[in-house]
Amino acid sequence: TSDVEEGEPIKIYSMPLSIGMVVIGLVMLIFGGQLVVNNALDIARGFGLSEKLIGLTILAAGTSLPELATSCVAAYKKNTDIAIGNVVGSNIFNIFFILGITGFINPMPYNAAMNFDLYVLMGSTVLLMVFMFTLNTRKLDRWEAAIMLLAYIAYTAYLIGMDNGVV
Repeated sequence: TSDVEEGEPIKIYSMPLSIGMVVIGLVMLIFGGQLVVNNALDIARGFGLSEKLIGLTILAAGTSLPELATSCVAAYKKNTDIAIGNVVGSNIFNIFFILGITGFINPMPYNAAMNFDLYVLMGSTVLLMVFMFTLNTRKLDRWEAAIMLLAYIAYTAYLIGMDNGVV
């Protein structure tokens, strides 16, 4: 079932207006994303951070801001199917389609330096499944969300430590 019934009433616009608003929103996201990413890269390079660290943190966060905004608005409106579907769909799209296209354009060699990050990716997926399908709640509770946020902070701190030779 969908959570649409529980959320705010959906405003119905004409099809051309809806399409136009989606296109305008996407254009704004593209330009806004470019501003965030380009300037974050300049700042990171100014601090002498590695490309791997930049890609795994700053670029990842910059390109995920649209998902964050969309999912937060959907969660606020109690449209949880949209919030979860947006994140899951985006990750599936990124892994299959984006990596598929980029690998088609230029084959990418395996980099063993990414092993830990791939384990974190798998672990985060398993952790989400455990949180969503245990304790008979069938939802991500706030305390579980807090654990996920703390895990991301710890992962980011680890990456920074590795980049600076501390870890």
